[in-house]
Amino acid sequence: MPFFYFDPAYMLAIAPAMLLAMWAQWRVHATFAAASQEPAPLSGAAAARHILDSAGATEVAVEQVPGTLTDHYDPRTKVLRLSDAVYSSRSLAAVGIAAHEAGHALQDHTGYPLMSLRNAAVGIANIGSGFGLTVFMVGLMFASRPMAWVGIGLFAATVFFQLVNLPVEIDASNRAKRQLVELGIVPRADMPHVNKVLNSAAWTYVAATLQSAFTLLYYASYLTGGDRDSEG
Repeated sequence: MPFFYFDPAYMLAIAPAMLLAMWAQWRVHATFAAASQEPAPLSGAAAARHILDSAGATEVAVEQVPGTLTDHYDPRTKVLRLSDAVYSSRSLAAVGIAAHEAGHALQDHTGYPLMSLRNAAVGIANIGSGFGLTVFMVGLMFASRPMAWVGIGLFAATVFFQLVNLPVEIDASNRAKRQLVELGIVPRADMPHVNKVLNSAAWTYVAATLQSAFTLLYYASYLTGGDRDSEG
């Protein structure tokens, strides 16, 4: 068997997802930069606080964290963390990203089922992402198909997480768009700027899901193809 990392067939299999991921990342940065030039009545932190309080999620804290686009909601500590460029900025880009993360906090607050499932799956997904490929390769090196299949099984947890995460992210963006308009944070006429930022971000999750799925399919076909060769 050829060494997995240098197999051109693998690169060909995931090429569409990789190209989509590169385009999506470029699109996120481009739309964020453009929307950052459009003013908003509130800062990202104030917008998030307003959304959370209006929904009764007063237990969620809003904190500032360093970095660029490092914004996230931590369901373990009930803390919504906003990056420097979002926390204090009064721009449509900032309130859009902040509202998206607030959408995750509202999912947690209301017991959104897929959010609960994602939170439960994140641990095993991290293990699968970190060790699935390693176990798979060790299995190949020692000609142990059971071990290689264990590696595939571990990586399948990552694919499952991505499949659950995608609708969670889309729902958070939909909540964000709805709350920004209903609470009067962003005038409806200015929402196209916010929509571009959030829709671009959604494509990054689509790309991640496709890349994981294509990789899993390649792992499995690699082994099943070897099984057929050995039988022949």
